[in-house]
Amino acid sequence: MKTTTFAAAAALLALTFASPVTAKPDPIAAAIADSSRPQSDRDTDALRAPAATLAFAGVKRGMIVGELYPCGGYFSRLLSDIVGPNGKIYGMETTRWKGCLPSDLKMAAEPGRNNIAIDGRAFGEFHLPQPVDLFWITQNYHDLHIKEYGAVDMAAFNRHVFASLKRGGVYFILDHQANPGTRETQIAALHRIEKAQVIREVTAAGFKLVAEGAFLHRAGDDHTKSIFDPAIRGKTDQYALKFVKP
Repeated sequence: MKTTTFAAAAALLALTFASPVTAKPDPIAAAIADSSRPQSDRDTDALRAPAATLAFAGVKRGMIVGELYPCGGYFSRLLSDIVGPNGKIYGMETTRWKGCLPSDLKMAAEPGRNNIAIDGRAFGEFHLPQPVDLFWITQNYHDLHIKEYGAVDMAAFNRHVFASLKRGGVYFILDHQANPGTRETQIAALHRIEKAQVIREVTAAGFKLVAEGAFLHRAGDDHTKSIFDPAIRGKTDQYALKFVKP
C-alpha cells in the first residue's frame, strides 16, 4: 500500500515539474516563413499584409478554397500551406491574361503543392468541382467590371459564387478603394472600385456582410490615381470584406 502511494506521489511530482507542452506553431506565420516561397513574394509581404489578410478571411486547416485569378500564386502558396494535405485550393484563372495561366501551372507543379489545382476559362467564368468553404478574390473584383477584359454579368457572377459555397461559407473580397460615385469607365481607368458598390452587389446575391477589415487602409491615397501610377503603386488604400452564405 505504501509502495503504491509513493509511486502515485512520484508520478504527481513528475507531472508538476514537467516541461510545459510546446505550443503548436501558428499556421499563418509558418506559411509566411516557408523557405520555398519565391523571394519576389517575400519582398511584397510588407505591402500586402499577408498575415492580417489570411487571419481576417479565416483560412484554416482542411479548408476547400476557390481562388479567383491567382496569377502567379502569391496567396496560393500561403493558402496551400495553411489548408494542408487534407485541404484543397482550386485556382480559377482566366485565359484572357496570357501570362497568368502558365505561371499558375508552374506554381502548382512545385514540390509540396499537390493540393493546388488550376483551371483556365474565359474571363468572368469559373468552375468548381465541389462546394467550397471559402471563395477568395484579392485585388481583382474590380477587373470584373472592365469591359475590355470581357462583359461580365455581375449579378449572375455573384449568384454563381453563392451557389458554389457551402452553407456558412465565406466570400472574401479585398480591393482598391475608389471615391464615392466612381463610374464604370473610371473603374477601368483607375482599377479601383468603391467599397459600397461591392457590398451592394454581393449582398444582392443573398450574402450577409459580417466583417470589414481596414488593415490595408492608407490615408495618403486620395483614390484619384490609377493603382499603376508610380506615385501610389503598391501603396493604395485597400479594404477587405467578409461575406457569409446564410
